Amino acid sequence: MKSKTFLLPALLSAFLMWLAWPPIPYTTPLLLVALVPLLLAIDSIRQSDVPKKGKKVFLTAGLTFLVWNTACIYWVYNAISAVNNAFVAFLISLIPYGLGALLMTFAFWLYYRLSIVASKKIAYFGLISFYIAMEYLHQTWDLAFPWMTLGNGLAGMHQLAQWYEYTGVYGGSLWILVSNILAFEAYKVFKSKLTGYPKFRPAFIWGLFIIIPAALSLTKYVQYKEKPVPVNVVVVQPNIDPYQKYESLPASEQLQILTHLSDSVAQPNTEYFIWPETAIPRYADEDHIRENPDFLTAQHFLYKYKNASLITGIESTKRNGDQVSSFNTAMQIENSANVQFYHKSKLVPGVEKMPFPGALSILGPVFDGFGGTVGGYKGQQDPGVFYSYGGIGATPVICYESLWGDWIGKSVKNGAQFITIITNDGWWGNTSGKDQHFLYATLRAIETRRYVVRSANTGISGFINQTGDVVKQSKWWTRTALKTDINLNDEITFYTKSGDLIAKLCGLTAIFFALIIPYRKWGKKNKH
Repeated sequence: MKSKTFLLPALLSAFLMWLAWPPIPYTTPLLLVALVPLLLAIDSIRQSDVPKKGKKVFLTAGLTFLVWNTACIYWVYNAISAVNNAFVAFLISLIPYGLGALLMTFAFWLYYRLSIVASKKIAYFGLISFYIAMEYLHQTWDLAFPWMTLGNGLAGMHQLAQWYEYTGVYGGSLWILVSNILAFEAYKVFKSKLTGYPKFRPAFIWGLFIIIPAALSLTKYVQYKEKPVPVNVVVVQPNIDPYQKYESLPASEQLQILTHLSDSVAQPNTEYFIWPETAIPRYADEDHIRENPDFLTAQHFLYKYKNASLITGIESTKRNGDQVSSFNTAMQIENSANVQFYHKSKLVPGVEKMPFPGALSILGPVFDGFGGTVGGYKGQQDPGVFYSYGGIGATPVICYESLWGDWIGKSVKNGAQFITIITNDGWWGNTSGKDQHFLYATLRAIETRRYVVRSANTGISGFINQTGDVVKQSKWWTRTALKTDINLNDEITFYTKSGDLIAKLCGLTAIFFALIIPYRKWGKKNKH
């Protein structure tokens, strides 16, 4: 059997997955069939007489997921190459390109191994469990980068994801995987010699599996009504080049830009101003924050907005005995002595924390150009909630943390009535990275049924309502401020209560299915 028999389906799956992925509009439903060519290739390998079938399956699936991941997150190279030479940037980029792809490939390889010793249904259950368990692993370990979780793909057409308020993104992963399996079975039966109803029955089942969740989601989308609890909010996008932020532009001038933009759209009843990640660029000692000149400037700005709170990004330090810790921080300032801090806890591997520090500390110099402290930021154990003087609760989310629905859900469960995301997406340049990051926030709105208020240094800033619709958004690389009235919500969704239940269950079942492989193999040996 020629290698192109496996190569072309693998590349076709990669192409369809890329075509269906945000921010490409209107193609999201392709995710429901995009893995069918890969499943056909694996089935052909299993039924062929080629040697080393397991290796063939691994390489075929690996090609699909490596090409797909690279095509969707190519912008990682842009960020690294801005502060390193091209060769070093290429080598480091292979980590995010290849690591997620490796985990996805391993899931399909385990599925192939299971299909040899177990029934087809068990193998399919195994595939679903293995894949979602690998996604969850990629969300929880030191090298966490859950950017390409399958369920994130529905951010491209959030009207189909309204049931995320019950399942979160792993419900989307489950829907996509099962749909591809049913489509694969329908295709095989259609190509068989069966006639009449049996020939079309699998396709009918597959169609129902797509139509029913989609119809329920669209009905929920149309019928959902927000309770009118308005709060006027201003978001600021100062558009300061992140590579020059700490060098060429004085902190005092950056604060002038922020306050001027805020004043340009604010009104007397504005209750929140949201400034982006590290908007205040100089390190501040949290224990002496009320003496900090940048803090005093920001608080002085608030004097004319008596009921307002300011949520801003800042890099801070805190002393504990002889030890000084650094944080990527969100800070809430009010017209009072009350100051609240939240320390970013989902830290970017390499840039903000060094994964497996004993083994990978040699990579520290590669990430020095991104600001912050390589491997030096600390986080906190639990998500935070900022409460205003008037009792309003806001979830502070810093950049990369917006990928963790479960983490944000815990903050909402603790009393947050809307979500603030402060970020700096300028590292990636004018690429699809900034668009993906913005669109993923629509899923957080649906999961929690909370407004999302997003302030980005260079774009995209905006407001997302409780059904995931973008109410307002800024343009890329534009200095601007936006305002709107958002609606607060204090109702708790099922997903907010239960978290990533699907992923945790799949983790347990994946262990069970994985153990079947050596057990059945051992049983066959004993029979002989």
